Amino acid sequence: QVRLVESGGGLVQPGGSLRLSCTASGFTFSNYTISWVRQAPGKGLEWVSDIYSGRGPTSYADSVKGRFTISRDNAKKMLYLQMNSLKAEDTAVYKCRALGGGADYWGQGTQVTVSS
Repeated sequence: QVRLVESGGGLVQPGGSLRLSCTASGFTFSNYTISWVRQAPGKGLEWVSDIYSGRGPTSYADSVKGRFTISRDNAKKMLYLQMNSLKAEDTAVYKCRALGGGADYWGQGTQVTVSS
């Protein structure tokens, strides 16, 4: 059974940091491009970052470039998103997504709220 489970979200003050994790199971994780996608309240899905199969490369939305870092551990089947210098506009549900071989898997998401 394919599963993507996100964790690490929470409430943080502006300027703070969080590290999100995504645990994968049920498919060959290393063969997939993995993305972080977010959805702010009342808005559509926004792509945040990709890391390609194997060891990368990576790409970022302009809105997070220089503040967020995506990484993966293929041995552990884990995806990470280190988020620094968080802003109120980063508030959203963050989901991981796995693409490869015609398959498209999504997690349920973890809530990130940036507020003082």
